[in-house]
Amino acid sequence: MYQNTIIKSEQKQIISLNYQNVNQLFPGFTLGDFALLYGSQSVSSISALLCIKAQLPIQLGGIRSNVIFIDGGNCFKLHQISRFARLHYFNPKKILKKIHITRAFTAYQITSLILEQLKGMVNRYKAKVVIISDILSKSSNNKIDDEEINVIYNQVIRYLKRFAKKNNILVIITENGEPKNKKLHELICKKVDTVIRINQSKYEKEFILKKHPRYVLGTANFDFKNMTLNRFM
Repeated sequence: MYQNTIIKSEQKQIISLNYQNVNQLFPGFTLGDFALLYGSQSVSSISALLCIKAQLPIQLGGIRSNVIFIDGGNCFKLHQISRFARLHYFNPKKILKKIHITRAFTAYQITSLILEQLKGMVNRYKAKVVIISDILSKSSNNKIDDEEINVIYNQVIRYLKRFAKKNNILVIITENGEPKNKKLHELICKKVDTVIRINQSKYEKEFILKKHPRYVLGTANFDFKNMTLNRFM
């Protein structure tokens, strides 16, 4: 287990993961953060839990917020959210009602949703949390050349960084699996405040904090499947 110390006075914590061992390494996300979560397929499960955590009251590690979920890789699963909600004794219908899902099927749709519609959605639903799943899943579209793809995603990532800070919104982007475009992945890592990688072996999962402005970087093992309600809270 990795012991972490905070190198500066910590901002107000808003969404904690509360996995055993992980808390000491990474206490949680804060408003205004722009974060990347990538690695194993467990990333989609963690994203689903974050959709629930965001809705909890502050004393339980949440912020009572609606969630904007832009699904770039068709990975949002209603049954997964419902299963996690029941597992933690929440009403699935109430949880799902506060998650506002928009799907993008091309790089251009992702660009339009973020640059033209995201601010309106945040205001309409009074959301303080935005999750953009599998953001690079459309970057390998053969109909768009590499130079144009780089321009599109460079613009999107720069906008999201400014948007998170200006509007005091938590923005989390994910990549499920290994990076599909290493050049764009490196661009994202440079621009975001926080980079978290999830590794999964046959026997355990690793939570790797690769970049953060305040916390000491490191690795913690965690047991996702056997997480109890007390750990979740």
